[in-house]
Amino acid sequence: QLQLVESGGGLVQPGGSLRLSCAASGFTLDHYAIGWFRQVPGKEREGVSCISRSDDSTYYPESVKGRFTISRDNTKNTVYLQMNSLKPEDTAVYYCAADSIITTVQAMCLGHRVLAYDYWGQGTQVTVSS
Repeated sequence: QLQLVESGGGLVQPGGSLRLSCAASGFTLDHYAIGWFRQVPGKEREGVSCISRSDDSTYYPESVKGRFTISRDNTKNTVYLQMNSLKPEDTAVYYCAADSIITTVQAMCLGHRVLAYDYWGQGTQVTVSS
């Protein structure tokens, strides 16, 4: 079965950290650009961290730059999102997505509104609250 599965979400206090995982089954992630996205009810899905399929270059919007880090471990066929200094406004459902065609990380993080990515995960809830 070809799928992405996210894990690692949960409840964390402001200022805390979480690491999300995005594991692929049925295909190898090293041929794909990967993005982490988040969505809250009533708002558009937002790209928060993306990594290229070619040279592992990364892209972060200003809202998370310096706090979030995306990385991949090809031996585990998994991509991670390390989130530090979490804020209440980071509360959302977090999704990972993979695409084999997109060539730039900016396009991966911004193109989800108009492009159909190859795979999406089911999402994992992150809640930042005291």
